[in-house]
Amino acid sequence: MRAGAPSGPLSRFTVIDASRVRAGPTAVRLFADFGARVIKLEIPPGAPGGDDMIGGRDHDRADYENLHRNKESLTLNMKTPEGVAILHDLVRRADVFIENFRPDVKDRLGIGPDALRAINPRLVYASISGFGQDGPYAKRPGFDSIAQGMGGLMSVTGKPGEGPMRVGIPIADLCAGHFCAMGILAALLERDVSGEGQWVQTSLLEAQIAMLDFQAAKWLIDGKVPAQHGNEHPLTVPTGVFRTSDGYLNVAAIGQTMWVRLCEALEVPHLVDALGFGSDPERCQNRARVNAAIGEAFMKRGTADWTERLLAAGVPCGPIHSIDQVFEDPQVRHLGIRWPMDHPELGSVSVVGQPFRLSRHPHEAPPRPAPAQGEDTTAILTELGYSDDRIASLRAKRVV
Repeated sequence: MRAGAPSGPLSRFTVIDASRVRAGPTAVRLFADFGARVIKLEIPPGAPGGDDMIGGRDHDRADYENLHRNKESLTLNMKTPEGVAILHDLVRRADVFIENFRPDVKDRLGIGPDALRAINPRLVYASISGFGQDGPYAKRPGFDSIAQGMGGLMSVTGKPGEGPMRVGIPIADLCAGHFCAMGILAALLERDVSGEGQWVQTSLLEAQIAMLDFQAAKWLIDGKVPAQHGNEHPLTVPTGVFRTSDGYLNVAAIGQTMWVRLCEALEVPHLVDALGFGSDPERCQNRARVNAAIGEAFMKRGTADWTERLLAAGVPCGPIHSIDQVFEDPQVRHLGIRWPMDHPELGSVSVVGQPFRLSRHPHEAPPRPAPAQGEDTTAILTELGYSDDRIASLRAKRVV
């Protein structure tokens, strides 16, 4: 185990991470950050199918460091019998194995859930795929933007009449990772009762559909197909982005009480009961007129001035930050979601921390940088009982 391994509420667990790109590593990052021992499996140097894709260390170093901190790295060629034998040795000591191969690949390699759980019945085996482990799309490769499109998100994102719009982050990947972590934790809790592990499955498509939430319910229950509304809320007016004299302001005047407060703060009380403005349903019917009327009022002052005035009036609002402004915001600084990290090559940098806290396990120790490829291979194999000569032989054959 690498020096400085974090302690934490998950420190009793060992996770074998055979996933790549983003969804799987996102799930595993939660365990690594809260103290679990995470062994990241990587393809050995010179072996086919190396680290040359999105999410690889050479594709975007900042992304890689943020995604793979607090992990160990073992190079392992699972396409060889000796590599599979090493994996079996790891699995005997592990609590979780996570992978995001296409469904047919793991069985072809002999590392599917039945094969590994036969070695360790307590193992929680987790799979993330593009479209599920079976069904008509099971063998299709999955990618975040494809899931955003097929999962309906792009149809409700963007401005009306401008065509579908992708969200600015890989939200299907990220949510699939978070949901997978939740599933793994549920399976580990259940294992305390049954004594057995089980197979946890999720997919980018399922994660994306789950995140539709009320937009999906609108169709499933009301039979209505949701449309694009740009920056506005589809169910209440006025909400969204308004131009001020020096920038933009995000406003969420939800419901009648907020509407009255907004009009008073904007010094346009005559709009409260104006024709077509008197109730939320009426304002939704006259969305353009409402937005134009209050938009004119917003142009009279700057963003900071309006933010202060509206908050004092009890109207939710806030500025729209660029990413650099986000991390300079005093509340963001107070929350401590920016985790400083000392890196041997990059120097003093920061990564994005976990968005929740545990009262008895506060975040104190800085995260360990992402490991170099195979940085822990010798130490891990030695721990498993492999001799120096045996390790050298495995390296020569590009098994590790």
